[in-house]
Amino acid sequence: MGLLHGILGNATRIDPASLEDIGAKLLLPGERMEQAYRLIRDLLIFTDKRLILVNVQGVTGKKTDYHSIPYRSISHYSIETAGHFDLDATLCVYLTGDQDPLVLDFAAGVDCFELQRLLAGHVLE
Repeated sequence: MGLLHGILGNATRIDPASLEDIGAKLLLPGERMEQAYRLIRDLLIFTDKRLILVNVQGVTGKKTDYHSIPYRSISHYSIETAGHFDLDATLCVYLTGDQDPLVLDFAAGVDCFELQRLLAGHVLE
C-alpha cells in the first residue's frame, strides 16, 4: 500500500534513524529527529526544533529544496482524520504572515493524534 499512497500523494511514516545521512547535513548540534514521513522521494522531518521539508526535484533528483520551518513560525494548524471513503489524513499548517496553509496529506495508517501531540508540544511551548 505504500507505493499506492505515494502515487496518490500521501506520506507514510518512516524510521528517522534511516535518515542519518540527511540528518548529518541538516541538523544542528544537539537537534534530533522525532518523526519522519516519506512521499515518494520527498521527506517531512519533524525535529525537536523545526519542521524540515525536503523536496527532491527533477528527473535525476540532483536538485533538492530544503525548507526549514521553526515551530515558532506556526500560528496554528488543523488535522483532518481519514474516513471510510477518504483514505488520507490532512494536516494544514498556518505560518505567521501567510494566509494560505501548507497542506500535507498522510496515508490512512498515520496516527494523526500522535502527530497533533507532537505539534502541540512544540507550537504551544
